[in-house]
Amino acid sequence: MPRSLAVKPFGSCERAFAMIIDCHAHVFENWHGPCGHPSVDIHLKYIQKNLTRPAAKTFRLRDGNEVKPTMLFRPGDNTWAGLADVDFRVGPYGRLEFTHEGEEYAIQYMPVGMQRIESPPAFMIAQMTYAGVDHCILQAGGSYGAMNDYNAFAQNQHPERFTGLLHIDEAIADRGEVLAELDRAHRLLRLKGLYYSHDFSRHGYERNLDHPAFAPFWDNIAAFGLPVFVELSATPHYGRASYIGNLMAFDRLMQRYRMLRFVLVMGPPVVHFAHAGRWDFPPEVLAAYRRENLLIEIMFPITWGGVWDYPYPEAQELIRHMCELFGAAKLVWGSDMPNVERFCTYRQSLDYVRRYCTFLSSAEKEAVLGGNVAQLFGLNC
Repeated sequence: MPRSLAVKPFGSCERAFAMIIDCHAHVFENWHGPCGHPSVDIHLKYIQKNLTRPAAKTFRLRDGNEVKPTMLFRPGDNTWAGLADVDFRVGPYGRLEFTHEGEEYAIQYMPVGMQRIESPPAFMIAQMTYAGVDHCILQAGGSYGAMNDYNAFAQNQHPERFTGLLHIDEAIADRGEVLAELDRAHRLLRLKGLYYSHDFSRHGYERNLDHPAFAPFWDNIAAFGLPVFVELSATPHYGRASYIGNLMAFDRLMQRYRMLRFVLVMGPPVVHFAHAGRWDFPPEVLAAYRRENLLIEIMFPITWGGVWDYPYPEAQELIRHMCELFGAAKLVWGSDMPNVERFCTYRQSLDYVRRYCTFLSSAEKEAVLGGNVAQLFGLNC
């Protein structure tokens, strides 16, 4: 898309600057509990699976040495059946802990200052006020909990601050109870969009998101007109080929439901497509990313903040290239708060774009940092 056509108008604001909207934030209950799941054990399995290949660091507690968390799962089985029995548990100070062969380990998944792993709405509002963020889109997912009621609670208590997304068990989205939960989350709880984690590990990988059996589910999403946030995985083999295969399935879905608006959560994976500091997409990948009904999230600190240093010049160059390829009207900013604070502050996760992406015009910054999401949800700036 030419840069001259990159920015669409999204309304006028009374303030000097448009509203800043974080399209990827979380509220959640204390992780020591089930957090909406039927049991604590099910919640812990969701978390353990999520941490089998984390960007977060894993330490042996005896000496503080960093290790790879390969003992969390059995090689060759990336389903829940492959999760190892390691007394996986929620620890203090943002840590998830486990025991393997008598050794104690901890994954520093949340910031060290999070003495209890929880993020109530008041906590996020305090963070937003300090960082200068006006509104957050609340994403969800199994490891955070079965989030529909809690996201709705936050949204209904603070509608000026939060827009909540709903989440269901996607691998069984053809079942009546899942369709009923979708209906409840939309009609009763009034959640405004769908977060699709693309996590099929609990039930196996025989079907993908575009499987014909899921057509009634997607038809309902289309009838409701809900924006769809898709965090596309590289399962089942965690490689480039798996990611591209999943992207092609997603692309078929985008073409089938052209009336729906989609958001690619976390954006393109650097590890697969940006080895030399610039994007290098195969033609079929670039074509999928260029679909008119797709927005792309820029959110580099949560995945690369443990490798790159603030203000992340590597990320700035990738954002510059994304603007050249897609235009600023296609990009939305997200943080993954409060998780991102294990690498940088909330303000820094915003300022590497707000202050340091000087190649963006004022209009482009306003679009990326809030205007595009405001259009998506019909929010007033």
